Amino acid sequence: MSTRDRVFDAARALFDAEGVEGLSMRKVAAAVGLTPMALYRHFADKDALVDALTEDGLAAWDRRLAAALVGDAEPMWMVETGLNAFIDFALDEPRRFEAAFILPARSARKFPEDFAQRRSAPVNRLLDAIEAARGKGLAADASALEVMMTVWGLGQGLISLYRAGRFSSEAGFRDFAARAIKRCLTSFATPEPTP
Repeated sequence: MSTRDRVFDAARALFDAEGVEGLSMRKVAAAVGLTPMALYRHFADKDALVDALTEDGLAAWDRRLAAALVGDAEPMWMVETGLNAFIDFALDEPRRFEAAFILPARSARKFPEDFAQRRSAPVNRLLDAIEAARGKGLAADASALEVMMTVWGLGQGLISLYRAGRFSSEAGFRDFAARAIKRCLTSFATPEPTP
């Protein structure tokens, strides 16, 4: 294992144990047995460590989403499945989720330009499903990017409420989130023609 990998593993372990508040170059250096100055050869500063943690979290999310979206299912079902996987990711791997979606990383993708230019593999998976739904007449003629950001924002907001203790149980939260995601996606469905 390279020194850089050892440094990253130590940073990830500190982040997992103490959050970003407990992450410092000195603590990481001590965990790896380097001087703080030697650590800077591998990561320029704490922001570089945060960027690496974010990339690691996003890679974990992309793997989870790819596994959830296997097969040739109906496109809006795939979007719903992807959003429920997002909720699962937040609950099952809270530090990876935090790294991917909450840390103020310099490398984080920005709306709309990064997503419109398809610079995010997980977002691309959801955009492709939404575009496929539109192509089959299953989704209203709204921008796929705006649909994706709307439902992602719903998921992110619900997770924030859960993490702040606004739900009495995880099971109740999961049930509510699944219903809210379904209601939100239904609002983008193409209405049935009236006779």
